[in-house]
Amino acid sequence: MERTYKSFREWASPSKQTEYTEPTTLLGKGGSLLAKGWARHNVFNYDRNAVRKVMRRKEWDFYQICNRNYMAQISCANISLGGYVSAVLVDLQSGKSVCNKMSPFLGGKDKIVLPPKGDVPNNVKYKIGSAEFEFDTKEDSRTLWFKMGDVECSFQMDIMPGLENITTVLPFKNFPDRYFMTTKQNSMPCAGTFKMGAETVEFSKDDTFAVLDWGRVNTPYSLVWYWGNGSTYLTDADGNKHIFGFEITWGIGDESNATETCMFYDGKAHKFGAVDVETFPKPDKYMEPWHFVSEDGRFDMTMEPFFDHHSDLNIGVMRMHSHQVHGIWHGTCTLDDGMKLEINDMYAFCEYVENRW
Repeated sequence: MERTYKSFREWASPSKQTEYTEPTTLLGKGGSLLAKGWARHNVFNYDRNAVRKVMRRKEWDFYQICNRNYMAQISCANISLGGYVSAVLVDLQSGKSVCNKMSPFLGGKDKIVLPPKGDVPNNVKYKIGSAEFEFDTKEDSRTLWFKMGDVECSFQMDIMPGLENITTVLPFKNFPDRYFMTTKQNSMPCAGTFKMGAETVEFSKDDTFAVLDWGRVNTPYSLVWYWGNGSTYLTDADGNKHIFGFEITWGIGDESNATETCMFYDGKAHKFGAVDVETFPKPDKYMEPWHFVSEDGRFDMTMEPFFDHHSDLNIGVMRMHSHQVHGIWHGTCTLDDGMKLEINDMYAFCEYVENRW
């Protein structure tokens, strides 16, 4: 039986937001979790060899590159039992999956070792089956390259000076050695190409942004979550261009020390409280408006869906079931200094996922 997240929250008291600013060891002896909270950069020192339940360990570097017309996903994951590297292209306007190339592998516990931090310079380069890929991160840029058969992808994204992110460590009640640690890095203008034989889809930094979803987790068997994310350009009254983005994830683990909710304005993180969607979309409301509101009222946004990217990988003991809904967003977002942003005609997405893995 799938676990289901129950909406709508009754706000009792403001969420606690424990912020870490100094280097902090993540895991102690026996794999016990030592840190619970959030940071503007990944200050959590992760030692994969300290994980107690090795077969529950999952690691991934996932990039989603979007504009209103196309979505590309370039990712590598190692979930101990196995893993994969993949490149996906979806036409958001037609609702068609244009390309899905995946090269899986079995017995992945130590076959691919991904970097212990995602927001500092690093390089990942492997050949898996018939696929080759390289993810290269520098101080001011990221480069992704993937090739498999007649498909070749190349993307370049900008990292503005001092770009902040939200890195969270969420525990699980009654599981002292389980945790969910992710970094979500927004606000990266992205250009590139997705080539399939003679056909090429081009992406421009004028209207395309990438988000990094970097995860190092050790979880219970059944999980559920919401994940919403987006970045866009805003123009102020003086004609100056700014980059605005947001990250909202909830439903995973124990949020008593932090929520994975944050806005970004010109690369700086603006933390706000817990969020929820007013109407539970399951089972038949995915294409109806989603109204999001945070407990402090600083994030009040509505998504008007235009495409539900539904996927369901079910192999019995494992199932990854997702409705990633893409839409146009509007509403208000209030920054730390009280500045209220009016958001109109912003493309972004939110997904609802139920997993057994």
